[in-house]
Amino acid sequence: MSVYVDTSAFFAVLDADDEMHPAARLEWERQLRSGVSLHTCSYVLVETSALLQRRIGMDALRIFSADILPVIDIVWVDEAVHRSAYHALLVASRRDISFVDCVSFEAMRRLGIDHVFCFDQHFSEQGFHVVPLIG
Repeated sequence: MSVYVDTSAFFAVLDADDEMHPAARLEWERQLRSGVSLHTCSYVLVETSALLQRRIGMDALRIFSADILPVIDIVWVDEAVHRSAYHALLVASRRDISFVDCVSFEAMRRLGIDHVFCFDQHFSEQGFHVVPLIG
């Protein structure tokens, strides 16, 4: 099985002050033990790196780079995915969905991945199976 990992999960795993940190740590460890294939896209890396650097600091960014990225398969966003996601963002015409989320939706569909580790309701709205199940 393959699982896509979103910025919201990466951040919650690394930020001990995040309200979702306990659930995120448990889920991260469960994913690693289960041997599933973990994926994310290059745009999520940019978003996560900027968020970690600004909110937590360079040490968190170093941990992300040294301990987390080596176990993640990175999908590099090409022009077709970029254009399709941008079109989807404009068609959705919603301020609460980010471009990076639209890129993730498109990348997941193209890869045939339907499970996502995140704390973002937009993925379930798009029909993906979100883990962990919270609430």
